[in-house]
Amino acid sequence: MTAATAVPGLAGEILAEFGSRISVHDLYDEVGGPVYHDLAGSDTSEIREMLRVVRAHPGPVLELAAGSGRLTLPLLALGREVTALELKESMLDLLRARLAAAPRGTRERCRPVQGDMSAFALGRRFAVVVLGTASVSLLDEEGRAGLYACVRSHLAPGGRFLLSTVELVGDAADGADLDFEAAGASGTRYRMIEYRPAGAPVRNVTIIPLEKDTSTAEPIVALTTTIRILPVDRLENELADAGMTVVARHVMPANGPRHLDVFLEAAAV
Repeated sequence: MTAATAVPGLAGEILAEFGSRISVHDLYDEVGGPVYHDLAGSDTSEIREMLRVVRAHPGPVLELAAGSGRLTLPLLALGREVTALELKESMLDLLRARLAAAPRGTRERCRPVQGDMSAFALGRRFAVVVLGTASVSLLDEEGRAGLYACVRSHLAPGGRFLLSTVELVGDAADGADLDFEAAGASGTRYRMIEYRPAGAPVRNVTIIPLEKDTSTAEPIVALTTTIRILPVDRLENELADAGMTVVARHVMPANGPRHLDVFLEAAAV
């Protein structure tokens, strides 16, 4: 759990008003996981485009940072065998629950594995390795180097590595907080505040209850995560240094006033 005073920008100012009523958790821990799962369930960005590339490369798929299955279930719907690697046991529990509700043939083609996407050894190769939802931003430079080395050693000849990131556009350089609402798959609405000082290498996203949900004396939970800013050009250079070359750059429709989703399609040299 994080102290409310550690949350920067507008979100920190709002949370400070609640004093001891507030508790702040990581978006990916046991408390935040269900909210992440709800938000991910309504986010279809990149899925259709990634599936189009996967279809062109028959064979087993390795999904990294699988989370609660946002990409896993669509990949399984292609009829593929999918290994879903995820660091957080709480996220794997959510994925396993979704698989338990899926048809037997679907869940039998999925192998959930707890592991670190920057250091794994599965003893086999895959036609496609997928790292979606800009999850590469969770890794520092050393972690990304480990990721690339592991991916390269697990790619089958002619295989593809699909890696997504977020390019900041529009007013992203002015340093102002971005305050907006987002709906989860359940229909629940969340207030999200993104803080990034001009030129900073990271952006901080905090999820706080809507004003109507803070009017009682009940305890209040906020969720936060810090996301590295990794421009496409930087990732392309890192992949080249790791022995992979980008064969296509896929740009998604704009996702809000600041964000442009892009995924890179890379192959081993």
